[in-house]
Amino acid sequence: MTDGTGRTAFPPAPTGLGALSATEIMAGYRRRAFTPRDVVDDTIAALQATNEACNAVVTPMFEQARAEADRLTKEMRAGEAKGPLAGVPVTIKDLVFVAGVPAYAGSPMNKAFVPEVDAAVVSALKASGAIVTCKTTTCESGYKLTADSPVTGTTRNPWNPDRTSGGSSGGAAAAVAAGCGPIAIGTDGVGSIRVPSSFCGVFGLKPTFGLVPRSPGFSPPSWASLAHTGPITRTVADAALTLEIIAGYDMRDAASLPVPSRRFDINAVSLNGIRIGASVDLGYAAISPDVRAAFAKALTVLDACGAQVTMDGPGLDPGILEHTLKPIAFTEQAAAVASKSTADLASSEADYRDVVSAGRHYSGTDYVEAGYRRGQARNAFLKLFERVDALVTPTVAVTAFEAGQIGVDKIDGSKVDPHLGWSPFTWPINLAGLPAATLPCGFDRDGMPIGLQIVAPWLDEPTIFRIAAAFEQAQPWAKFWPQLALRESAARAKA
Repeated sequence: MTDGTGRTAFPPAPTGLGALSATEIMAGYRRRAFTPRDVVDDTIAALQATNEACNAVVTPMFEQARAEADRLTKEMRAGEAKGPLAGVPVTIKDLVFVAGVPAYAGSPMNKAFVPEVDAAVVSALKASGAIVTCKTTTCESGYKLTADSPVTGTTRNPWNPDRTSGGSSGGAAAAVAAGCGPIAIGTDGVGSIRVPSSFCGVFGLKPTFGLVPRSPGFSPPSWASLAHTGPITRTVADAALTLEIIAGYDMRDAASLPVPSRRFDINAVSLNGIRIGASVDLGYAAISPDVRAAFAKALTVLDACGAQVTMDGPGLDPGILEHTLKPIAFTEQAAAVASKSTADLASSEADYRDVVSAGRHYSGTDYVEAGYRRGQARNAFLKLFERVDALVTPTVAVTAFEAGQIGVDKIDGSKVDPHLGWSPFTWPINLAGLPAATLPCGFDRDGMPIGLQIVAPWLDEPTIFRIAAAFEQAQPWAKFWPQLALRESAARAKA
């Protein structure tokens, strides 16, 4: 992988323990090289510095984290600490419940809401020994692909704070990218794990719909039939480990799948025998020249890894955004706040009010008809996966744009929908409920990260991990760090 000038660039990693991967942290504990308190202290320092520059934290949980770290430190010294993530810091997106901690969900309407229970994913992480350090920023109700909200303001990108982090899991991705702990939990209704992960240069996974339970729900339960919960990490191994922990059946979530627990093999091997379909534009999407060029280079890497790469895609309806996604997504957004009045929404963003208004104007017939078209898109993917084992596309059609904007309205001279048109590769995958990941595959001319999306058949996360691990070995993106992380690390080392 090269920087924006075409040179190979592997700057030194930050020196803080929060910049280590989860597997490195666990190995350090086994060697007794450091303690959970050491890791949490370094992680909190990184979070505080990153928050000042990028605005990634909604609610700090630092004292709770230190207390839990002290408890685990004592257990480790006594040889009693257990759990696959014992002593590993994680952050939780503010749409996901943590008992006793506010869940604003980016909305002023939730300023007094404090859930009494943990979401299933948080319970699983705590049971594994993970230490929750904070809640991270999101946009209001997760309605757009940036993390800006009336509650927290604008979330920025650690590669360039003048640019957006993406969203809606923007605080999660920015924190991982800046070395503020190895694992973040995000949610993804139209791309909200993959877009910020692509913009911030990290690995993000949206599992198969229903594999990771969402119970007891989001706040509010927006994107009801579209939203997935998943990990954002710097390495494939950390994402695989996290998914092993958080996947599981929960009867409180009607969409939860009763799938047995699995272990994922992330040992980098040849991709011989893997058939990969590749589409740079899904047949209709506008895409920036820098993203197009990085995608072409990524295909050569996959080919060199042994994959059989052919230009192929699902052949989706070019009108899928207006005629399928919007009637479903906007109606579900409106339903999430159906009990709220115009006065209740007065403090919300104008763009959010527009989405809710549009959702309220779709009829029941519109919603059901969109569901039929959604079934046609699903069938298109079924047919595609008869020919190939996985699909790769760019993750986003552009790189991170100016912070504070909802999106871009033009790509390479073509007009696009400013809300969702610049991310044409992510939300079709939500409509189908498929698993998908994004991994870094290059940089644009300004040095901003570019992502490659890997899509596999339902419940075939192993194929995603296999392809991603091989790509990671060939192009080790985790050696790249934003200058913000390096600068903060140097400042802490001098302190």
